[in-house]
Amino acid sequence: MRPASPLHHRARLLCLYVGVPLVTCLGSPGVPVAAQEAEVFAVRYGTIRGFPLRGLLPDAPEGERIDIALAVWVVRSADRVVLFDTGFFRESWFERFDVRDFVRPDRAIASLGIAPGDVTDVVVSHAHWDHMGGLELFPAATAWIQREEFVYYTGQAWQQGARRGGIDAADVVHLVQRNTQGLVRLVDGDGVEIIPGLTVHTGSRHTFASQYLHVAGAAPIVLASDNVYLWRAIEEGRASATFEPDDRDGNVAAARRMVQLAGDVGRVIPGHDPDTFVRFPEVGEGVVRIR
Repeated sequence: MRPASPLHHRARLLCLYVGVPLVTCLGSPGVPVAAQEAEVFAVRYGTIRGFPLRGLLPDAPEGERIDIALAVWVVRSADRVVLFDTGFFRESWFERFDVRDFVRPDRAIASLGIAPGDVTDVVVSHAHWDHMGGLELFPAATAWIQREEFVYYTGQAWQQGARRGGIDAADVVHLVQRNTQGLVRLVDGDGVEIIPGLTVHTGSRHTFASQYLHVAGAAPIVLASDNVYLWRAIEEGRASATFEPDDRDGNVAAARRMVQLAGDVGRVIPGHDPDTFVRFPEVGEGVVRIR
């Protein structure tokens, strides 16, 4: 998904201005997605107030709290609308967390002119309630998830003594049902280009087999989701919370790799940092343009 050249943008605007169809003016519609502009947005759908910082950064002082952003991310090209994570909507989670300013994710993306049925693909970073919980709000989308994440949370996680913190059983049931409908794609490991210009990577193990998304281009973007919670974790070389406590060194190494892939720490977008909505230009209520 390499950005289009400034000349292409000027030509496109001229075509629209004089009323000539874009296909006629700019050529065949068969140009690969990777050769066209891909917009990247962060969409805030709520805030959790007073979240324990130690739940994000294991070495944080006991008792320190932070208001964190709840977000999903949109990658929009000429013929695809890709949603990275889906947020949540189930009532039970409002009882467990102090969620404020909530807008259901399928409605939050409407400010970008995107209807739920317009979403062609959903990339699931991991199976936690606030990232996979809104999947069923986008019924036509193909969901991309790591095979090991799918296998673990639809099976072993529910056996006695297994770890499944933050997983909603109803979300898992929907994921299985969606798979029977042919709308789930299982990704095998690291460095897999799932869609032209979009590559998923593993390595930080926020959950059993979480993944993050690299968006190619002249200014590449890495959407980290909860593989990195906050910018301070990357900038200070601190670990984010991981599935296994002894994975902290691996988490820090994964964050360094994200910076290498993006080419700049400012193009690695953390999962819950409210600063995202300060660092980038606002293009709508709760929406910022990352690229």
